[in-house]
Amino acid sequence: MINNFNLNDYPLWTALVTPFTDAGEVDYSVLEQLVTQQQTANNGILLLGSTGEGLALTLKEQQAIVEHVCQLAPTVPLMVAVGGMNLKQQVAWVEYCNQLPIHGYLLGSPLYAKPGVVGQTHWFESLLNASKHPCMLYNVPGRSAVAIPPAVISNLKDHKNLWALKEASGDIAKFEGFRNAAPELAIFSGDDALMPYFAQAGAKGLVSVAANAWPSQTHEFVKRSLSGQHPNLFADWSQAIQSLFAVANPIPVKVLMHLQGRINSPYLRPPLTHLELTQTDCINNANNTILSWH
Repeated sequence: MINNFNLNDYPLWTALVTPFTDAGEVDYSVLEQLVTQQQTANNGILLLGSTGEGLALTLKEQQAIVEHVCQLAPTVPLMVAVGGMNLKQQVAWVEYCNQLPIHGYLLGSPLYAKPGVVGQTHWFESLLNASKHPCMLYNVPGRSAVAIPPAVISNLKDHKNLWALKEASGDIAKFEGFRNAAPELAIFSGDDALMPYFAQAGAKGLVSVAANAWPSQTHEFVKRSLSGQHPNLFADWSQAIQSLFAVANPIPVKVLMHLQGRINSPYLRPPLTHLELTQTDCINNANNTILSWH
């Protein structure tokens, strides 16, 4: 079953939250429900990304989450995030996940160290070489403290395991730089709010935070954006997404999912906390607006 998916057939990937109990343990029964919701909406699933608080989990927890979701045998593809700053550990993580029925990796830029073109090329090439699955590189300078230069993409564009790029710098002009460096590379928006702009620029889809709270509505919005049919929804969408990023992600989306009854607790691993979001009017209004679409 592992290779039955064409990953480009999935224009929406949900960066799945990791649900916890009030005591801070992974809530596996809720995790199963979240996987079912994404499967019903036909969204690809990304595990252990920044929205999934991947770096706040122990290695054992990361392994247990991926294994648990694999055992559910979802009918949509699974992508697993690879992130950190210790290359040896990340290669070991890829080799571990290679044994499981997953379908792709999200390869984050190395954190904190701020390597240049040579260092980043070596980092990504090492992970691409270790992988048995297609890989999406992740440009998110706001979290990693370093942007992926187009030259790195140019260096790697012919690698058989390089499938896509998640562009989350917040700068639509960066899209063109990557497109010129590797015209055949699938580029996904890493920013819910910019999806309509990315669609016009030729993006393949979206890796989404919002789809946690609104799986089918976000799926529909991405579909409409890609076919150029979004204008009447864009203002509402923009405002709703703004409310989901009022404080650090994934605080607002977890608070909203708790209010929706999708997760049992809004708990986040420190240093993040739901107490950061002092009022919920905006996310409640956003929720009412988006749910009224269907």
